[in-house]
Amino acid sequence: MHNNNQLPLAGVRVIDFGQQIAGPAVAMTLGDLGATVVHIDPPGGPQWDHPANAVLNRNKSCLQLDLKTGSGLEQALALIAQADIVIESFRPGVMQRLGVDFAQLREARPELITLSVPGFASNDTLRREWKASETVVAATAGAFTDMGFNRVLLGLNPSFSPLPLGSAYATTLAAASVVLALQARERSGRGDAIEVPVISALMEGLSYNSYVIEGLPERYKTMRELEIEYRKANNIAMDLSYDDLQEYLDPFYRTYLCADGRMFYCVCPSHRNHAKRALTVLGIYDELVAEGLPEVQDLHAPISQWDGETSIGVYPLPKKWANIISAKMKQAFLTKTSEEWGQIFGEGQIPGAPHRTTQEWVNHEHTNAAGLIVEVMDPEYGLMKQPGPFAWLEENAAQMVKPRPRRNVSFEQALAELHAVASAETLTRPVGSAIAPATNTGWLEGFRVLDLTNVIAGPHSTAFLARFGAEVIKLDPVKPLYDPLIGTLFTFQTGMGKQSALVDIMSDEGREVFNRLVRSVDMVVINAPERQLKALGLDNDSLQAVNPGVLFCRLDCLGGPLPGPKSNYIGYDDIIQAHSGIMSRFGGPQTPEEHAHLGTLDVNCGFAAGLGMAVSIYHKLRTGQPTRSRTSLSAITNLAQLSFAFDYEGRAPFNEPSGREVLGHNALSHFYQAADGWIYLDSKDSELARLEQIEGLTGIGNATNIGEFLKTALQAAPAAYWADMLQTADIAAAVPQSIESLREQYSRDGDGSVGIDKGSFAFSIHRDHPSGHCLTQIDHLAIRPSEASIKAASLPERWGHSTREVLAAAGYSADEIESMLERNIASLGWASEYLPS
Repeated sequence: MHNNNQLPLAGVRVIDFGQQIAGPAVAMTLGDLGATVVHIDPPGGPQWDHPANAVLNRNKSCLQLDLKTGSGLEQALALIAQADIVIESFRPGVMQRLGVDFAQLREARPELITLSVPGFASNDTLRREWKASETVVAATAGAFTDMGFNRVLLGLNPSFSPLPLGSAYATTLAAASVVLALQARERSGRGDAIEVPVISALMEGLSYNSYVIEGLPERYKTMRELEIEYRKANNIAMDLSYDDLQEYLDPFYRTYLCADGRMFYCVCPSHRNHAKRALTVLGIYDELVAEGLPEVQDLHAPISQWDGETSIGVYPLPKKWANIISAKMKQAFLTKTSEEWGQIFGEGQIPGAPHRTTQEWVNHEHTNAAGLIVEVMDPEYGLMKQPGPFAWLEENAAQMVKPRPRRNVSFEQALAELHAVASAETLTRPVGSAIAPATNTGWLEGFRVLDLTNVIAGPHSTAFLARFGAEVIKLDPVKPLYDPLIGTLFTFQTGMGKQSALVDIMSDEGREVFNRLVRSVDMVVINAPERQLKALGLDNDSLQAVNPGVLFCRLDCLGGPLPGPKSNYIGYDDIIQAHSGIMSRFGGPQTPEEHAHLGTLDVNCGFAAGLGMAVSIYHKLRTGQPTRSRTSLSAITNLAQLSFAFDYEGRAPFNEPSGREVLGHNALSHFYQAADGWIYLDSKDSELARLEQIEGLTGIGNATNIGEFLKTALQAAPAAYWADMLQTADIAAAVPQSIESLREQYSRDGDGSVGIDKGSFAFSIHRDHPSGHCLTQIDHLAIRPSEASIKAASLPERWGHSTREVLAAAGYSADEIESMLERNIASLGWASEYLPS
């Protein structure tokens, strides 16, 4: 039996039929949070034979059943009869053909929650039958074609990455959806049938890589974008070397060589204080001021009204100043080791981190102390370092860092375990005839949230709740901390579904506004390190004194379930990419490179916070107790690197594919050039006989060098021909798509729906966007319940657009509101233009 009476999902019973990564990872996440999980493999064990299964199946009781036999199916159905949640990750229709029909099961037991995590959507008639491996999904989603500006300038297309990003996004979104369905069931008694296609989850993750703003002002274009535009217009090849590329990077957003011969990643653009602190600790701030470094006072004014040509704290800098500053920074970084700079930046509250490998990250003092990496005594691998939990509650963090190793059980043992949990459960939800009929409302209808977050991960978490009906008040200071690139441009994604109010909560009157708002909501959310909480009145005692029972969620950069030496260091997605080995793998250890930018960790950290908040809501409905949910970019890097973020004695070398030239895992899982373009083949040795049967590949079984054989053979016909032949033979393959081509095929005018009926892809074109620009963006289409509704979130408001309404709802009179506006306690906006020109 689990020792998990205190954990928030104690008493929840899960049957996990998942294979590969996403399905089992959802069940693992629920198990980490206290659910009782029975994992069922086919005879012969998991389809994916990999040490990561030790991570994926921790906290689970595992058995093998053959659903193709009468007795195997009967046993599976007996286990499901004891379950609250059933998870599967096969192609649409597979479980039904095996005799496990989710619709029938839910008809008999409407309290059941079922989750399907197929590679492609069940209503994607073109692709639903494809063998949807991780790389086939990534290639189809444009992930290997749109790897950011660096790869465009380097002339690398396609760009391969071994990160299982599709599964990482599907895991957080699907786990959050299941827990949201659980909390809704507490009130209605009804479960739901949910589908989360991995491809749609990945598209949501890559939302920043895929949105287009027509007529974007020049001030937001980086040196890299301008160079790409120039080369395209003048027909100049994209052929920059890695060293040349560095000179197109902003000085506050690039890698520097240090005294120990190792690299340091500095990321502090867009925030005046961070950039100034960096120049100060590097000893070059006064020099630059003496040389005439301009400082614009109001970065949110149109450029035509600026009192100087640029300013630190604006991104991107013009090339002239970028060159002057980076030349001095290069010299300064050479005076200390990367580790010394890491500490100086961290203690000085400046975002930056030394580049390290994943092996170093997994064995780092901080990750192990903080519970970002935990130890599990696995029956096969012995003492094993594994990723810690991806979301947790502060109240039982100490329990969550001690997962139980996977264990093999018999059918009788599994059934007995489920029975024991069921008999110990105190039901707090409607059952039997008290179960409510389906109402097609959102899971969080009427739930109120106060959002104090900034940049990307935090605001994404609250925007995520809005699609389920939550009401979100976004509260910001009257004077912006960030320039308009981060402060405004990113809110085209993260500001959706929210009311915007601007109040100075550090003033006495503003603090009273804050307290009234806290009393009016169910949840308060912030992204900040622990050390900032007491000053803001967001520590547990202060917050509960204002509104007893209010829930709280916090996201940060390096935090884990327990304190560690770097817990209070600040930073962004890129900082953790550098620190955790993602950049060293992507670019190669000597020439590290940013991976896919914002779609790697930031957005997924927001979804993981959504999961944490859902767990808090469920736990409070069951027990009445308020809790504080948490996640961090560091926890999420472990999910993104689930296939390699572990260590044990005798582990094979950390040698997953790395560097710019890599085009696959091995000869059978690789990009190849066809007659007219590229194709990704994702096969394995056991399929050689099937490959042999395909016209044009006869002889592959006897080839001495399979890579050379395929290189020659696949050039003989177009990519679409090979994709068709391979998919017909049930071998995973795909022609890589670009996000641009997906947008062209699957965009429509924004119609107030979320495009779930459109298949795997759906984009909305907002011609009347509040910014005044036409915007095309991916729909919120990954989570697809059968009974609850998903709402198309409203378009983002201009900063301060709803300040008056929010203050009036908090009980202030029209005169009081006008007085606060006059004295700048509150404000109706940061700038004369929504997106400053």
